[in-house]
Amino acid sequence: MPTTPGYTVAVLGLGAMGLPMATRLTEGLTVHGFDISAERLELAAGAGVRTFPSAPEAASGADAVLLAVRDGAQLREVLFGEQGVAAVLAPGAVVVMTSTVGIDDVVDVARRLAEHDVHLVDAPLSGGPARAGAGDLLIVVGAAPHAREKAAPVLDLLASTLSVIGDEPGQGQAFKTVNQLLCGVHIAAGAEALALAERLGLDPAATLETLSAGAAGSFMLANRGPRMLQALQDEDAEVLSRLDIFVKDMGIVTRAARAAGLPTPVASAAEQLYLLGAAQGRGAADDSSVIEVVAPRRGSTAGGAAG
Repeated sequence: MPTTPGYTVAVLGLGAMGLPMATRLTEGLTVHGFDISAERLELAAGAGVRTFPSAPEAASGADAVLLAVRDGAQLREVLFGEQGVAAVLAPGAVVVMTSTVGIDDVVDVARRLAEHDVHLVDAPLSGGPARAGAGDLLIVVGAAPHAREKAAPVLDLLASTLSVIGDEPGQGQAFKTVNQLLCGVHIAAGAEALALAERLGLDPAATLETLSAGAAGSFMLANRGPRMLQALQDEDAEVLSRLDIFVKDMGIVTRAARAAGLPTPVASAAEQLYLLGAAQGRGAADDSSVIEVVAPRRGSTAGGAAG
């Protein structure tokens, strides 16, 4: 287990991903934490995190600040808003940005941070809370070599697979945009396939097992498929990844493609399924519930192509 005595990281936001990452980081670093929720602060304190009543207090004097925010607007608010932390960071500090917010937002924030002599490490990640707590995340990085070196104590504790994509902030986001195109399409395609299997009279569970063993299998089918089967049985699946995250991410994908002048008809079709799901009130449900857009629950009047 790598340890770096005297190195302090501030984790701002102790939610579903922030808290397990902060907990993991306590195994080798001094960890400061802040969250607007008193309950999350209490949990963090119990896990060995030194908690603070405000984000600037948590970030003051830190070598690194770890952020897991929802979107570009929240990123700017945390750094440059009324309680923004950019002004309290010491020259040479790094901000490690783990969320998927899009290329342009990260490039803009990196430019603004550079005015404070603070460096942005663009490090979007893949893997859920359990993998975060175990240091088993896939992290892709776009950052200058000196910024990567400064952030290494944080990244090394969190990642089992660490891939340097490039030397510029925004390149991590570019890679994650491509990644999310495939993930979003695979979930949507898996939903249509399992809905079709049921409509054709096949056993959905047996179909899922057999598909996963063959050339049509994918990680997303194997991972989301069991929760899709719950939806087909009119059961609510545990929320492990919200549907509205893919509304955001597929929007990032299609905007990036338009800016690049590249047609993405398959990604655009998948995006519409997530938008339909959100419009039907499924935004806070697990993203596997996109299957209900094409195969509504019995007795439901909402739906898409199941008529």
